[in-house]
Amino acid sequence: MMPQTLKACTPPPYPMAPSMTRVTRFIRESEEVFTFDLAPERATPFTPGQFNMLYAFGVGEIPISISGAADAPDRLTHTIRAVGPVSAALGRLKAGDQVGLRGPFGVGWPVEEAKGFDVLLIGGGIGLAPLRPAIYWLLRHRAAYGRVGVLYGARTPDDLIFVSELEEWRKTPDFQLRVAVERAGPDWTGDVGYVTPLLSKLRYDPADSIAMICGPEVMIRATALALEDAGIADSRIFVSMERNMKCAIGHCGHCQFGPLFICKDGPVHRYDRVRDLLAYREL
Repeated sequence: MMPQTLKACTPPPYPMAPSMTRVTRFIRESEEVFTFDLAPERATPFTPGQFNMLYAFGVGEIPISISGAADAPDRLTHTIRAVGPVSAALGRLKAGDQVGLRGPFGVGWPVEEAKGFDVLLIGGGIGLAPLRPAIYWLLRHRAAYGRVGVLYGARTPDDLIFVSELEEWRKTPDFQLRVAVERAGPDWTGDVGYVTPLLSKLRYDPADSIAMICGPEVMIRATALALEDAGIADSRIFVSMERNMKCAIGHCGHCQFGPLFICKDGPVHRYDRVRDLLAYREL
């Protein structure tokens, strides 16, 4: 049986004080999205799905999920979409530049609790980044899980991230991957449309499955409903949210979501605990 609660890791000492970290690698994923690696002063263990606070000096600080492998804590990878002043400033960095780092924070994906289950991971746009550590984990510990399926959707082929890894995953035995775009050009040979209809293309047992979703909230709501219609219990559906987080430790109240705080009670939440709250737009 699934546990009733997910456990957050203990915040580090002096959680509001950033440490200086160095960018060791910078990759442009798409026109708006980039990935960089950070080398923390000491190895920073984290759970897939947790996030860090990244500080662009002189500009500000934003929460960003870790998008790298949890078994390499000496290298912290973050994938970011440039949509505001802080993310744009981070996108102008290069190898050797410095970033302020706080974390890791919050509740991650239930990768340990999911052992023995079929696992479905559904991402939309930049939402594949917080799911990537869970995918790495499942691939590394493949024998501990049932069938694994990944659905990934983006607006256009140019908006896809981790393209080379998608091709590697597609070729991995006993690993199901479907990629869809909403608007396709003449060179696109994959699925077209939203990801939810692709659930019928995956092999899984709804009565023995766990699902993890990350993407825009409208996509989260639609996907969770489709999973329920497919027979997966809402207590075995998990969603990741990252809006309005400022302090990361539940002190400032900016990310309060009904009785919850997205930062310390999440960012990963069990769907049956946030379903009614997600029904209210702009809550």
